[in-house]
Amino acid sequence: MATAYRGSHTLSKDDVNYRMHFRMINEQQVEDITIDFFYKPHTITLLTCTVLSLMYFAFTRDDGNPDNNVWVGLILVISFFLVISVLAFPNGPFTRPHPAIWRIVFGLSVLYFLFLVFIIFLNWHQVKQLMYWLDPNLRYAKREADIMEYAVNCHVITWERIVSHFDIFAFSHFWGWGMKALLIRSYGLCWTISITWELTELFFMHLLPNFAECWWDQVILDILLCNGGGIWLGMTVCRFLEMRTYHWASIKDIHTTTGKIKRAALQFTPASWTYVRWLDPKSSVQRMMGVYLFMIIWQLTELNTFFLKHIFVFPASHALSWCRILFVGIITAPTVRQYYAYLTDTQCKRVGTQCWVFGAIAFLEALACIKFGQDLFSKTQILYVILWLLCLVFITFLCLYGMVWYAENYGPKGKSLSEFDDGGFPDSPENESVEFKGEPCEHGDCTTRQRRFDKGDTSSNGLDSP
Repeated sequence: MATAYRGSHTLSKDDVNYRMHFRMINEQQVEDITIDFFYKPHTITLLTCTVLSLMYFAFTRDDGNPDNNVWVGLILVISFFLVISVLAFPNGPFTRPHPAIWRIVFGLSVLYFLFLVFIIFLNWHQVKQLMYWLDPNLRYAKREADIMEYAVNCHVITWERIVSHFDIFAFSHFWGWGMKALLIRSYGLCWTISITWELTELFFMHLLPNFAECWWDQVILDILLCNGGGIWLGMTVCRFLEMRTYHWASIKDIHTTTGKIKRAALQFTPASWTYVRWLDPKSSVQRMMGVYLFMIIWQLTELNTFFLKHIFVFPASHALSWCRILFVGIITAPTVRQYYAYLTDTQCKRVGTQCWVFGAIAFLEALACIKFGQDLFSKTQILYVILWLLCLVFITFLCLYGMVWYAENYGPKGKSLSEFDDGGFPDSPENESVEFKGEPCEHGDCTTRQRRFDKGDTSSNGLDSP
């Protein structure tokens, strides 16, 4: 059909394809449902449970403690907002382990966005009182830069001193880069972000003393071992997942207990895995600028982590710090997939909702830091900031040129194979579909996955589900 009808309006084939493409990144559908109960709507049951639980908490608890009343009220507001999120918000690009989980993640990101909007209109005293109400111990918190020394006696290099740096933070550093590599799936972009971040620390060292590090700590321990090891691990997992054949048998068709347990555990693994190619020899200038913007926002998000704990005075080990890092890491997963689809799919004309909210969160965090850290930013040396921006531009475009050159000379010739999750459009002129049959399933009938050839500047529409 060339057109589709909706009321009195006639939609062209391009409009229909556009809406279907946007739905692929914003509200992925589950095609291989194995247990119907978990995917059928239970809205009346949920409404009944919600009202009954609200009545229980409203009339059975002791409301004599004002602080406890506020705490319980906030927790229930958040809980019921997440219930509405499950009912109303889009799934996002992922369906594993269940779309409801990703709706809740999106709901939490909306709540955090609204919280940032709220605190921007408070004054410094009100923000501190709010923090002390959340945790009274923060009254006695001190900046790490005020009680610790950084980059001292760098000429003293001993085995004991090197080993002492391999603590829980070094492991977190290594593991974090492994997760970043799983999200970005590009050696070029990962190494560029790694190197430019170390330069960012150097240029912002005059504002954040904890950015000061000895050269061997920065180059050997950070860039080569923690960053490099994490990138290698993440990319190795990516290569493994790209080579797998994804066949999913219904748990109802598996007759052994071990097989059922294995299938249940595999529900927490990707439903498919997308071959990622951020740039190729035919990439447009707009696409290259999109990748550059991606690098800038990534650096901004990383900077926010350190400015927030320095300006609002809470240690790196505090729940406010690691909960935010964990939360940002979770919402980064659907954000990167939506942004990648927007950047590389010529039929996707707008970013997904999670990507939009993530961008708003990054800029609101930076705005909050600037507003409440005016004394700190008054010490900014403009020359360092200008040099940082110039270095970031130069290194990023050098990386992008290298990626395009490598793809042109050593990349796959002609067509590159790309996997997608039951969401492609074989009749699209940009793509040609081919059926991919892997090994037969061990139990029951299997859903045959497909792979699609990627031509030119158009990438796979398929989106993996973690």
